Amino acid sequence: MKLSLRRTAATLAAGTLVAACTAMSPAPEQPALSGTAWVLSSLPGRSLLPDATATAHFEGARVQGTDGCNRYTAPYTETGSALQVGPRAASTQMACPPAVMQQAEAFTGALALASRYRVAAGRLQLLAADGAVLATLAPQSQGLAGTSWRVTGYNNGKQAVVSVLADTSLTMAFSAEGKVSGSAGCNHYTASYASEGQKLSLGPAAATRKMCASPERIMEQEQQFLKALETVATARFEGDRLELRTAAGALAATLSRD
Repeated sequence: MKLSLRRTAATLAAGTLVAACTAMSPAPEQPALSGTAWVLSSLPGRSLLPDATATAHFEGARVQGTDGCNRYTAPYTETGSALQVGPRAASTQMACPPAVMQQAEAFTGALALASRYRVAAGRLQLLAADGAVLATLAPQSQGLAGTSWRVTGYNNGKQAVVSVLADTSLTMAFSAEGKVSGSAGCNHYTASYASEGQKLSLGPAAATRKMCASPERIMEQEQQFLKALETVATARFEGDRLELRTAAGALAATLSRD
């Protein structure tokens, strides 16, 4: 009987030690979110719309991006794997089709409800207090090298961002060798570029000297576009879109991935 009790006591002691060690084991450390950018890849119970990309860029103490319809910005805090987005979030107020608005609301709702996060298999999961996955996001590349873009709007130098003229094409292709080139609508241009994080600087553009007569104002558009490139100070990715902005934060050009 004494031997049996000793064995039982030893077994209980060993079990207690294992349980204590298990309880003391720290939760897997999660990478910090600051400096990372993501694109929404799934929402539970929804099929994502193809032309309503939602993004989240964490920088410093703020998260910002697009919900697929409007741009948003909000403060956030993270402690370990704990996450809180907001309060005092702000967004633009553009109206979009109902389906896009519903998806946007589901995404921003997931951000607001998130109490923890987890990075698994390279993807960011926003988690509710009970551990349920609210949204999953894939990493967004922040590198320009090797990318090609079609310009959708540019600053005309008159405090306005205007659309590209019909039947013309403005493009930008960034090489790994630090060169950007493309069509300015009539002429081909090339310039040097340097990027670090969101910072982007473009050197003076050299262009061919062809004259184009149509469509009307094509040469004016070309001059305004090349002038806008000289003001670029930052580049920000939004899914398959790219925003080039001045040092003051004004839009210099908007682009779509080619």
